[in-house]
Amino acid sequence: MSGEGTRLLTGVRARRIAEQRLREEITRGAVVPGQRLVEPELGERYGVTRNSARLALDALIAEGLVERIPHRGARVRVVSGSEVVAILECRQVLDGLLARKAAQNATDEQVDRLLANLGRLQRAVAEREPLECWELVQEHHRLVAEAAHQPLASSLVERLQGRIARHRFQLLLRPGRSQQALAELTEVVHAVAGRRADAAEQAARTHLQGGIDELLLQPAGA
Repeated sequence: MSGEGTRLLTGVRARRIAEQRLREEITRGAVVPGQRLVEPELGERYGVTRNSARLALDALIAEGLVERIPHRGARVRVVSGSEVVAILECRQVLDGLLARKAAQNATDEQVDRLLANLGRLQRAVAEREPLECWELVQEHHRLVAEAAHQPLASSLVERLQGRIARHRFQLLLRPGRSQQALAELTEVVHAVAGRRADAAEQAARTHLQGGIDELLLQPAGA
């Protein structure tokens, strides 16, 4: 928290800090759907100027994480379960494409990074570290996108991910889901490493289908 006389950060770096911190808080449930987001309070919390906090909100509005209500200000956007399913269905196509391209285009060094990340994920699952699991799953997707060399699909996935990050994080906390996700991502990585494009695409789509199935089993309104 910024005390009196503390110099607040401004500029591009300040906006990025506020944007990243708020995105993480939304994803992990520290701020919840429908909660108001007040620029001076955010600026004080993140040690940035009010203008930097406003620009961070604008960026998250563009991602679909935040919305502005006329005469009421900004709030965390409420995303319905049906919208999450629809986004995951779109992600199936895009993630499948990225996995296919990664199998075709990844360098040996990029394959090594995917395998190393998978090893860390295996340890995190075994040690029941949900936050670390979440971060490593996100790193997996980043590494696949990097290896795919398909920037348009990568940018579309990144924008869609912001809208459903909170839901996917909560899904990963469900009993057995982290183990299932590990098995699914293992198939993706091994297919990419083996340069098996069809198998990589199918494995990536299967991973997203796991999340869809979990959501469809969830009681309405939950």
